[in-house]
Amino acid sequence: SAVPHAANSKLPMALDGAGMARIRDSFAAAAKRSLAAGFDMIELHSAHGYLLNQFLSPVANKRDDRYGGSRENRMRFPLEVAAAVRAAWPENRPLFARISVTDWIDDGWRPEDSVIYARELKARGVDLIHCSTGGFDGAKPNVAALYQVPFAEAVRRGADVATAAVGLITESAEAERILASGQADLIALARQALEDPNWP
Repeated sequence: SAVPHAANSKLPMALDGAGMARIRDSFAAAAKRSLAAGFDMIELHSAHGYLLNQFLSPVANKRDDRYGGSRENRMRFPLEVAAAVRAAWPENRPLFARISVTDWIDDGWRPEDSVIYARELKARGVDLIHCSTGGFDGAKPNVAALYQVPFAEAVRRGADVATAAVGLITESAEAERILASGQADLIALARQALEDPNWP
């Protein structure tokens, strides 16, 4: 949609059908290049305010065609991309998808939306949902240690799909507890791995 990402962002142009087809095909082509390069798994990014997340969230998606309005319509393009990527990626290699489980914005994307989206991703061959949050201007996250772990658990239980937990997981005992208790199936590291490459 022609909605700026933040107050100081440029006004984007809404995608037309040709542009959406080009982008969908480009995602599939990227998956093929990843295979040729020797990658064992790939992750489809539909979180953090990036393009696919912009389709999903009512905060950013103001379209009045079959790709806007209802949750089903807003999920349509990201799911088309997921299906195209899965078709281009071998069945015996994992395909992950990263999602923002909540926008942290009133009237935005919510955990219950993410459970339904995760079910649909699973139906299209996505093996694991990497559960993060946020991505749009105006978000008000409750940031604290392990603050995103409950979202991974909610998606795992609600959609019956494997999940990865991420976000301020800094102690190995915490990581092990998350896995052992069934809150998530994988632990994803970012800043902690940068701060201490030997942490794992």
